[in-house]
Amino acid sequence: MAAHIRRRLRKGATTTAVAAAAVAALAASQAPAAPLAEGSMGGDQQTAGGESGGPEDGAATGNSPYYTDLPPLVTPNRPGSSSNLPAATGSAEAGIPASVLAAYKQAERTVGTTDPACRLPWQLLAAIGKVESGQARGGQVDANGTTPTPILGPALNGQGFALIKDTDGGAYDGDAVHDRAVGPMQFIPSTWATWGQDANGDGRKDPNNIYDAALAAGRYLCAGGRNLAVAADLDRAVLSYNQSTEYLRTVRSWFAYYQRGTHEVPDGSGVLPTAPSTPTPSPTPSPGGTTSPTPGGTTSPKPSPSPSKPGGTKPTPGPSKPGDGTTSPTPTPTPPRPTPPPSPAETFGSLENAGTGPLTATAGSTFDERVSVRARNALGAPMAKVPVTFTVTGTTGTLFDGGKKTVTVISKADGTATAPALKAGEKTGEFAVTATAGTTRPRTLTYAASVTARQADKIVRVGDRALVAAPGEKFADAVTVKATHKGVAAPGVAVTATMVKDSLGLIDNDKGPYFKDADGKPLRTLDLTTGADGLLQLPEIFADENPGTYKLRLTTEGGGSVVIELTVQAPEETAPEETETPEA
Repeated sequence: MAAHIRRRLRKGATTTAVAAAAVAALAASQAPAAPLAEGSMGGDQQTAGGESGGPEDGAATGNSPYYTDLPPLVTPNRPGSSSNLPAATGSAEAGIPASVLAAYKQAERTVGTTDPACRLPWQLLAAIGKVESGQARGGQVDANGTTPTPILGPALNGQGFALIKDTDGGAYDGDAVHDRAVGPMQFIPSTWATWGQDANGDGRKDPNNIYDAALAAGRYLCAGGRNLAVAADLDRAVLSYNQSTEYLRTVRSWFAYYQRGTHEVPDGSGVLPTAPSTPTPSPTPSPGGTTSPTPGGTTSPKPSPSPSKPGGTKPTPGPSKPGDGTTSPTPTPTPPRPTPPPSPAETFGSLENAGTGPLTATAGSTFDERVSVRARNALGAPMAKVPVTFTVTGTTGTLFDGGKKTVTVISKADGTATAPALKAGEKTGEFAVTATAGTTRPRTLTYAASVTARQADKIVRVGDRALVAAPGEKFADAVTVKATHKGVAAPGVAVTATMVKDSLGLIDNDKGPYFKDADGKPLRTLDLTTGADGLLQLPEIFADENPGTYKLRLTTEGGGSVVIELTVQAPEETAPEETETPEA
């Protein structure tokens, strides 16, 4: 097996493997480490070169502390030994707990199916898992791969670590003030909200489950179209996880070590690392000693300063007094440290439609659909906490709920921002809603919308008394109708009343019943509107000198229609009563 691995390494060794082995060997001998990929080591805290997949602070872990233990390496200059030899299969450090190892290999297979161009090796996940949590505290997981208690990093309160205010309400990390890195792969909650996975099929995305966390780490490392078989891409991926050159060197060392051979050990029997990283700057000590957070949420005491001994350091002189011939030195102001430019993960990149459907409503009603957008960062990942301003433009009188034409909404963890509901105005027509985000490079989306007329699908006459008038007189009874839409009274609906010859709607403006305009002239067509209860009482109707039976047709916006009969006839004459003549 060892000979097979050596042949494979000789035939297919890449820059990544050779450089990793050199760094590992040099680290073990305390010699300066060689660069891993050209341009990847620009300083002790290095950004991910524009390839970060991460959250606001540009790192999946929030740059939490990690373990710096290095793997046991074979001394290169010892006769008969080589740094390219396989790791001893019986070595305790080469043993990976069974469930943890299975999770890494499952993640490699899954990503290999969905993103084969990334070429994710499970040994890279193992290296990160070793550095972040000591392989889930030596494989302390249950049958489902979940740690019995959460693995928590220190509060990211800016005291020696990144400052990240709470983003999950303490749901994952139990801290409602600041975020903490969580689980075997040490994701901060805001990153987990975007990259969390359900790899064990239990219906939950749990950062404390090694299967879920390993797959999330794999997808995160592959973000931005990286090919992890390329040394530079692999370096950028690891730096996106924790922006530290020391971190990269440590992960690379374990990566090379695991590539030379591993073996499975029972859960709970893995080797626990002991050397945590030291954050820079460290928190300022307080009187009486302090504790500094270490990986996994533990604390280690710091000794209190010893009191001065006799004959030791002289006390610092106090401030000079007037007239003593001395002057106090003027302190030299410390220039402000320049603010580093935001990482690609912190940079707003684009705005897209988040599934908004057609925006149409009848006058005076509330739109069923709400305008929703999604903000993404410069890497294309959903971006939280982006202010998005929504504005209504047009003359329909449409406003957002609350009577506002402009509202600002902050995007959620999945990048979405949804405007309040729209209330249609009384004027029909087209209008627009715009969504704008970003300051230096604003992005705007425009949504077309419309307000249609109120509708009634049915209109009926109220009452059934015959409508009759004598020639030249007016109809004594008023005509009242009621409009409804889907069985509900339809207020504010346009109704057209027309005198017609028959129910087919042939208009005859020359004779028959009529309305009057403001000047008293005959009108045989009127445009009217139903009242608040859907009722409409027509104006007075007059008859001309032509007797006969006529039709009044009423139609509504929305398709309702009714035809009412009007009769013009002379009143019947009553014959005079005969009187008897008395006999003589």
